[in-house]
Amino acid sequence: MKRAISAAALLGIIPAIGHAQSSVTLYGIVDAGILYTSKTANAAGQNAGRSFALVDAGLSPSLFGFSGTEDLGGGLKARFKIESGFNVANGGINDSNGNFFGRQAWIALDGNFGEIKAGLQFSPFVNALYDSDARGFSEFGDIQSNYGDSVFLTGVHNSNAISYTTPKIAGLEGSVMLALGGKPGDFQAGRQVAASLKYDDGTLMVNAAFYDGNSGGTVNTPVPSTVAFVGRMLGAAYRLGSLTAKAVFVNFKVAGSANNYVYGGGVDYAVLPQLDLNAGAWVTSDRNHTANHSVLAAVGADYFLSRWTTLYTQVGVVNNHGATTTGLSVSYFSVFNEVQGTTVGVIAGVRHIF
Repeated sequence: MKRAISAAALLGIIPAIGHAQSSVTLYGIVDAGILYTSKTANAAGQNAGRSFALVDAGLSPSLFGFSGTEDLGGGLKARFKIESGFNVANGGINDSNGNFFGRQAWIALDGNFGEIKAGLQFSPFVNALYDSDARGFSEFGDIQSNYGDSVFLTGVHNSNAISYTTPKIAGLEGSVMLALGGKPGDFQAGRQVAASLKYDDGTLMVNAAFYDGNSGGTVNTPVPSTVAFVGRMLGAAYRLGSLTAKAVFVNFKVAGSANNYVYGGGVDYAVLPQLDLNAGAWVTSDRNHTANHSVLAAVGADYFLSRWTTLYTQVGVVNNHGATTTGLSVSYFSVFNEVQGTTVGVIAGVRHIF
């Protein structure tokens, strides 16, 4: 009886302590747009004609999640995040590799030593690409289209992963990640390694990143996330007042397939506190088969109705040659893999952040 009472008392105390010293936040994004494209690829990869549709994630992925932090004292904090993507157009799961909390699900210790994180997370390679993308990973007409056409989700949502990020010292910050494949008897199956290094002094940013992933493993996701490939990237950004210019080079070397070189860049200009303009262009060439190449370009305008709500419009064009199928977006499967020749797309929508 005494043991039962002690256990009950302890269980009653723990939630009270946690509530007093920690915080949990619900957050999310809801984004919907009207999309027009001059061409649309069908299941056979042929042109099915023009399309006009309501789509999810015109500017940002629609998502929701929970994040939490507990101050453990001495500069040490425990943090966690679980995040799910959804399709605002039909209520289905989206941008989440098919799992309910398939975007992020991790726990971390953060202190003066840096940060150690364990669980499903974005790789340092993808984070470095985001820092170097002139259009800030817009879901329409940005470098994600080149990424998705090369290896789709591999390197984006990394399961069974452990990472370490250094504290920022004299503008320098580094990050490494190891994702364990988890296949009994084969430690190499599904193993993923990534690393990045960034220098940022507030005006100039230069970064580099590496990714090496094996196929296989025990990652059961509806969308393949362990395609064997090696990725390398170099990026730079320069900020001058409200104008930011960025440039990036990426190499996606896919086992038994393409060896894509991507060269890109663009600018972002905050014309007014309520108005932001941006533009970018990316040229892709398969060095294994030089007849396969594409050019993708897009411009966008974001008007901030408030801190939380944004109206946006974007215009993009992609031109494919050979077997290259670079699309206008990674979010809408009708224009994920585009047909040969030139395709023009226009999207306008609204995004709300909570």
